Order: sequence, then structure tokens, then C-alpha cells
Amino acid sequence: MAPPSMRLRAHRVLLPEGPIRPATLTIEQGFIQEVTEGGTSKAVLLPEDLLLAPAFVDLHGDAFERQIMPRPGVMVDLGVGLLDTDRQLAANGIATAFHGVTWSWEPGLRGTATGRGVMDWLNAASRHLCAEHRIHLRFETHNFAGLDEALRLIETGRIGLLAFNDHTSKMAADALKPSGNIGNAYRAGVPVARFNELALAAAARSTEVPAALKLLAAAALARGIPMLAHDSETPEEWRTFAALGCGVAEFPLNLETARTAVDEGHDVVMGAPNVLRGKSHMGWVSAESLIAAGACTILASDYYYPALLQAAFRLAQGKILPLERAWDLVSRNPARAAGLKDRGRIATGCRADLLAIATPPGMPPHVIATWRQGRPVFGPLLHGAEGASGR
Repeated sequence: MAPPSMRLRAHRVLLPEGPIRPATLTIEQGFIQEVTEGGTSKAVLLPEDLLLAPAFVDLHGDAFERQIMPRPGVMVDLGVGLLDTDRQLAANGIATAFHGVTWSWEPGLRGTATGRGVMDWLNAASRHLCAEHRIHLRFETHNFAGLDEALRLIETGRIGLLAFNDHTSKMAADALKPSGNIGNAYRAGVPVARFNELALAAAARSTEVPAALKLLAAAALARGIPMLAHDSETPEEWRTFAALGCGVAEFPLNLETARTAVDEGHDVVMGAPNVLRGKSHMGWVSAESLIAAGACTILASDYYYPALLQAAFRLAQGKILPLERAWDLVSRNPARAAGLKDRGRIATGCRADLLAIATPPGMPPHVIATWRQGRPVFGPLLHGAEGASGR
């Protein structure tokens, strides 16, 4: 089905240059062809109190794991869980979602078999889905058994982002504790003793990690796939990954590391739930403090899709950033970092990925309607608009 064409007018539009003001969007074949201040009798007019804004581009979301494993060790059909995820994305204004698919030596939820299944199902079902689903491959640095397949995923263009994660070192340390890795073992679907054996065996090959990462990084650079370094603890650690070609520091643990990345021309992504809650759930650095210091350029949903919308408004309400600049963290900047120049802004030539947002007194801001390439994928609005029909 061809993307629709229509004119859409709103009294409150979040444009890149700010401030919020009235505008009419001419949308043809799913792209914004023109943005004007004047109105037209042929435009669909949004209610005056709604804000029209760019839809979210989410660089790292792993909340889908809760849909496919709603309780520890309890897996459901991948299709059922991922379809539910898709509807949650649309309802929360996420038009482009990079799923944080962990590619680990672990069995179960974060193993390669599950990751492969997620990718295969999303690819097969793509024309039925509301959001655009992409893969952020979280390569566990000690997953030597999964290295060759990861290289093939890169070379065949099946992933959109590559991140380097080292959870193995902590898991190996926890394996030496009496209660270590109980939760991880549940997630993997194996006894604790077996999980600890696997963790220690993986960690024993740490000297082989640098060579494996160089292979992956070279393949990603050749393919033009952006890379991220996860949970960097020091500026020196971050620079090691930057030297491989990583352009994004993902969830750095402190201000010094985040500041180093930004000062050297790279992006820093933090979790939107960190902003929403006012603190890290892991006890690490506050995302809001990094943003206030100019040391965070992107927010991701991380483990909670609603956090993107709430975080942007919280930053504006707290006068940390004006709303249009806060919105850059959840739309324009992640699109740029992912190499997606056609989205993240309400501007001529960009995709018509849009949100209508209500901000009633006494209620959290919430999404009333979501459009992906001009087609409504969530909400009751625009059913009478030219070319506007459900996906």
C-alpha cells in the first residue's frame, strides 16, 4: 500500500528551530513536502490543545524482553510477544525502534537462538507492523561461539547498530559468590551451578576478546554500521572503543567519561527512565545531571518505552532544556547517530513520522495519535483524512 498524501494543520507544532507555533504540513507519499505558517481549508485540523511533534527514534530498547519472557524463565511465543511490543511502541510514539538484542554465550532469553528468532520474526512480519523495527545487536564481548554469525549479520546488513557489551566479567565475579547469578540463571533457563560454569569458562578466554572485537569493528566500519560502547567506566576505556570506530558512548558510568566522549566529538546516550525517575536504577550517574552539563546528546527508552515522552517534558518543566532542545535528544539526535537523515524532524524532505500529544492539567503528557510515514498507526484521529487508513 502506497504511503498516503494529506495536509495536516496544528496550532502547536514543535519545529526544529522553535518556538512552538502554528503550521501546516503538506505530506505526499509519506514525506513532508512543505511546512508553511498559513492554513488551508483542505487540511485536517488537530484540536487546538494538542502538540504536533516528531515521532521518537529509539536507539536502545530492550523492553521487548518482558513481552517474550513476562516472568523470569517463562517464555511465550515470540510472535505474540513481539506483536504486543509493536503496539506498545506505536502507543508511546516510537516510529523507529532499535531493539537491543543481546548476542550472548548465555542460553535462554539473551542467547543467540532467541536473538535469531526475534530477527527472523520481525523481518517476516514487517509489513504488518506499526513501527519500523531495526536491530541494535548487543554483542557480548566473550561470545566467541557467536562471532562468525555476528559477522554474517553485519555483512548481510541485517543489523542497524552494533554495541560492545561486557557483562561477562561481572557474571564471572558473581559466580564465586554463594548467591551469585541466581537471576541470570532463571533468565537463561539453566541451574545456577551450570550458569556459573558457563560464565567462568567464557571469562577464562578474556585474552581473546580484543582480536574478536577488531574483527567485528572492521566489518561494521566497512558496512557503515554505527557502533556503541556500553557502560564505559573510564575515559581510557571509552577511548579504547573509540579507537575501534565507536561513535557513541552508551550509558557511561560517570560524568568524566561522558564529558570525554562529547568533548572529542562523539555522542553519549543515556536512559530516559533515568531522567523520569531522577536517578539510575543501578546507582550510577544521573542522566539529568549529564544533560545539564552538556554531556549527554541522546536519550533511549532502555527498559521502559513510555520514558521517552515523559523525560522530554520533565527536562523542559525543570528548565534543564527548552522543549525543542529536549526533543532533539529523543528524535533528531538519535536519527543522526544512526545514520537516518530522513527522520527525527518536522522539516521539508523528512519522513512524516509524527505524534499528537495531549498535556491536560493534572495528567502526564500522553500520545493521542502516532503517524509513520503519514499513515496513522495509533489513535482515533484522522480516520476521515485523505489516504489515512490503519496499517
